[in-house]
Amino acid sequence: MHNQTKIQLSSFEMDLLNNSAWILTKNQIVKKAQGLLERVQENMTAYIQQHSNSFSPVVLAISPKISKGENYKGLPWLMLDYPRYFDKENVFAIRTMFWWGNFFSTTLHLSGKYKMEHADRIIHAYSALCKKDFYTCINTIQWEHHLDKENYIPVKDLSQQDFASQVRERSFIKLSQKISFSQWDDAISLLTENFTQITNWLD
Repeated sequence: MHNQTKIQLSSFEMDLLNNSAWILTKNQIVKKAQGLLERVQENMTAYIQQHSNSFSPVVLAISPKISKGENYKGLPWLMLDYPRYFDKENVFAIRTMFWWGNFFSTTLHLSGKYKMEHADRIIHAYSALCKKDFYTCINTIQWEHHLDKENYIPVKDLSQQDFASQVRERSFIKLSQKISFSQWDDAISLLTENFTQITNWLD
């Protein structure tokens, strides 16, 4: 016997279903967000060309990449990775993210030998990280991007000693800062600035 249970739409859902403008507008916004990340990528590339000695040649050997998807926690997203190096043991990445309904973010992700190499420099940057409102990951999972309290907490909520202990004891470091969509007009310069600040802290 076929299941006769009706799958019904609310009046709000029916209005959206009959309105193509909203999904076309969404597609246009995502396209503009991709263009914005492409501009940030150009700025990153230009900066790295002038400061290539700050990075391992292995890390810079891989070209920048912008990935996109429709379903990080149900919402569209874009991710610019540059520099980007991922293997089973070692990660070195600076990730710039657009996440619909939430924010732009810039995240430094280090694990393995890159975490060991840069840990002391990260600890030394504690005051600057506090001043710039960076968050630090407290999760045991490396691959979550949201900034909810079970994943990230503000660096300034930790004492310098506690932050140093966290950096030394954890198997990976993730430091992230978010930019509101209300700052869209300045997002290219702000995201570029985040990138250059992070590279300066690592140098």
